[in-house]
Amino acid sequence: MLFASTKAIAPVHLLSLAIAATLLSPAARADFIADSSASLKTTNIYLNRDYREGDGQNKREEWGQSFWLNLQSGYTEGPVGFGLDAQGLLGIKLDSSADRTRTGLLPKHDDGKAPDEFGRLGLTAKVKVSATELRYGSHSPVLPVVVANDSRLLPQVFEGGLLTSSEVEGLTFTGGRLDKAIDRASTDAEELQLESKNGRYAGVSADHLDLLGLDYQFNQNLKGRYFHAELEDVYRQNFFNLLASYPLAGGTLAADLRLMLSDDSGAAKAGEVDNRALNGVLSYAHSGHKLSLAYQDMSGDTGYAYIAGSDPYLVNDSANDYANPDEKSWSVRYDYDFTALGVPGLTAFARYIKGSDAQIIGSNERGGERESNFEVKYVVQSGPVKNLFVRLRNANFRSDFARDSDEYRVVIGYTLPIL
Repeated sequence: MLFASTKAIAPVHLLSLAIAATLLSPAARADFIADSSASLKTTNIYLNRDYREGDGQNKREEWGQSFWLNLQSGYTEGPVGFGLDAQGLLGIKLDSSADRTRTGLLPKHDDGKAPDEFGRLGLTAKVKVSATELRYGSHSPVLPVVVANDSRLLPQVFEGGLLTSSEVEGLTFTGGRLDKAIDRASTDAEELQLESKNGRYAGVSADHLDLLGLDYQFNQNLKGRYFHAELEDVYRQNFFNLLASYPLAGGTLAADLRLMLSDDSGAAKAGEVDNRALNGVLSYAHSGHKLSLAYQDMSGDTGYAYIAGSDPYLVNDSANDYANPDEKSWSVRYDYDFTALGVPGLTAFARYIKGSDAQIIGSNERGGERESNFEVKYVVQSGPVKNLFVRLRNANFRSDFARDSDEYRVVIGYTLPIL
């Protein structure tokens, strides 16, 4: 069994905090223990991606099972509270072969085969003062400038420190530095790398990502966000976001408008970065129905920049990101909640995405791409397996410059509360 530990994320600091917490007086440890929680999450995934054209491996097909044990402590008593969280993750191969690997479910050895099992241990030390919390260790952030990918057996994990503060009513500050990443099908903590999909950028690594952000709730219907991030000697980004939601004719009208400005920074190890990503989605939900329309526009001399293995914070990101230089894309999505028909727990959606005018790297040609998705999910509402879910997904992708593919995915998951 392969295991990655937290030795790359200052084990002395983590260990010293854990020892300090255990040596505190019984009274001081009361909330640390009483407010603790634990859960075991299991996920079973079958993924089949069939490539319809092009050279190389024509099919990726694997099946695996994962177990996530999450332990979260409370905080010690006093004006400064200390805590320690732990996460144990195990992935098990159920079916794979050397000619069907690279689904992202399982690692791949030098002999081309996937291991029978792989796992990780993550620790996160935390300190809280009033409404300010500092967490140091393992993170799976969902922030505009870094979104950890959790679509496989094990989630992508970043290592470093993150601070959040909500001392001012309606305002949340986020800041931090992330310096390592463990990809979803890996056990190794590695340097942060720049995503080079479709040859947009040279594949380079960076020592760390610095970030800061502000979320402000203007009122119950309107929220604004600003984030700044810099991947050392590669790129810097400024993100602006407005989120609005208003009642309309018995339903809810919502809008999510985003602008990300990216340029190269420092030594510019990946070369020029010059991208303006304007994107947004408008939706209306009523009586179980929800219709969403989205538009995404890439301008500037290069494509969108983000960390390899992570998800780009774009409204049309799906099986593909539609973030090539000059690419324009739109999508339409329809969601339905069958609770309105007396079947609570059953939901489904269908989506179509089309991109055009993308600059094909290495040529003067332009190209387009399109994608259709369909997904249905059922969550058990009561009984001994309450919250057990089954999710079925189909995605079909066609492109003028990337390989066409058809994908089928079956996901079964359950979370068992322990404490």
